[in-house]
Amino acid sequence: MYSVITTAMHYGLSAMPVKVEADVGDGLPCFEMVGFLASEVREARERVRTALKNSGYSLPPKHITINLTPANIRKSGTGCDLPVAAAVLSALGIIDGEVLSDYILLGEIGLNGALLPVTGVLSAAIMAKESGYEGILVPEQNAREAAIITDIQVIPAPDISTFIKYCREGFSAPYKIQDEEGMWDTGYSVDFSEIYGQAMLRRACEIAVSGMHNLLMLGPPGSGKTMTARRIPTILPDLTKEEKLELSQIYSIDNLLDEKRIVRNERPFRSPHHTSTPVAIAGGGKFPKPGEISLAHHGVLFLDELPEFSPRTLEVLREPLEEKKIHLSRLDANITYPADFILVASMNPCPCGYYPDRNRCSCTSYMIHQYINRVSQALLDRIDLCVETKEISFAEMQKKGRPESSAVIRKRVEHTHAIQRERFRDKSYSFNAQIPNSDLERFCILDRESRDSMQDKFKEYQLSARTYNQILKVARTIADMEGSENMKLKHLEEAFCYRSPNKKYWR
Repeated sequence: MYSVITTAMHYGLSAMPVKVEADVGDGLPCFEMVGFLASEVREARERVRTALKNSGYSLPPKHITINLTPANIRKSGTGCDLPVAAAVLSALGIIDGEVLSDYILLGEIGLNGALLPVTGVLSAAIMAKESGYEGILVPEQNAREAAIITDIQVIPAPDISTFIKYCREGFSAPYKIQDEEGMWDTGYSVDFSEIYGQAMLRRACEIAVSGMHNLLMLGPPGSGKTMTARRIPTILPDLTKEEKLELSQIYSIDNLLDEKRIVRNERPFRSPHHTSTPVAIAGGGKFPKPGEISLAHHGVLFLDELPEFSPRTLEVLREPLEEKKIHLSRLDANITYPADFILVASMNPCPCGYYPDRNRCSCTSYMIHQYINRVSQALLDRIDLCVETKEISFAEMQKKGRPESSAVIRKRVEHTHAIQRERFRDKSYSFNAQIPNSDLERFCILDRESRDSMQDKFKEYQLSARTYNQILKVARTIADMEGSENMKLKHLEEAFCYRSPNKKYWR
């Protein structure tokens, strides 16, 4: 007998339907699986055989063939266990496969017949809704994740025996999330009001998020670089519902969703260790999974102690910083993941960390030069703002009154974002940092005084064309923050200050 069951397999961020065909006939007893399968999918035959036996349904001595289509796309993951079992049971006449024709099945099976959770269920639920399926049948532990998507039925099952009972007697009531209140709320455990002093650093952070510019903080240990970086997501506008779902899909694929909340509501803050490999940062594997730059999508990727990262690791950032996505090409798949993040990095000014304080710094000029040059100029050219941090004095820590909170700063940022979205409403980009060179003359108009000033600085400091364009974009953001329709000389001069023009470290 022949039967077919539909499952889903994530391919990049989205999921695609996969047909699981089963044929049971006479011949040499065996259990074959074909269809360009990864090892974990091929091993499903042993899990399914043993699970059915332990559930009271031993397979007869028949020739069983399973085919997963389309056969030209590699199948990976353990989510095919349940649909393989369902296809076999249907082909043997134990269940009626027609009752499952309008459902997506997904789930791993334990040897005792229990259904175990799998990754990528949110993407599968979205695909089921968009493709017009009535519902999705998943392990109980995945039901809450799938139920985020409305207008489809979510049928949870704890084990194979219960699944067979559903197929024979009808499905139970669809799963509904009972405690939806607060599920979509955003909340952070840190706040910008906890940062004292550092007026220039706070200003640079606000400029960075207002125009979605990349930021480098440079200063001695203990000056608040990491503390400040952790609070940058709190001054970004709240994610939209669509952005939350997109981010939750990425985290679902990497099995990083909170089991209770499920929805990823807060802007991500990812801080990989400096020993991280290029694959960990960019994503990859035999069947590529999202890396740190995709987990930081819509948020902040923080690289602490930037020179300590290997050059190969840092170089993988160059394409995503430009394109806001990452292309991963492997033998079995070509995957594209989103990677629209703000890069925030920090570093010491020298190996000991105290340059230019010669009372504490004993590093030679050569040592400082070698330390700074661990970071390529190509990457530094993609960082729009560089700000020096200073150690906080006792007097600043004892000042009365708390600094501005994240909520106050966020309101200003939201207003600046609204100005940019209106300006770029007919464009493929939304923020000043993304303005292509072809549109700079249209959106970054200089008056004669500003043009003459920039011409002098261009010659004096030997600025590159990329650096000049970045100064214009940052100046455009500063003007927007002030509500100024036209860029003025003061905006350009402030933007110029964030390029370390005195060549103490680099151009």
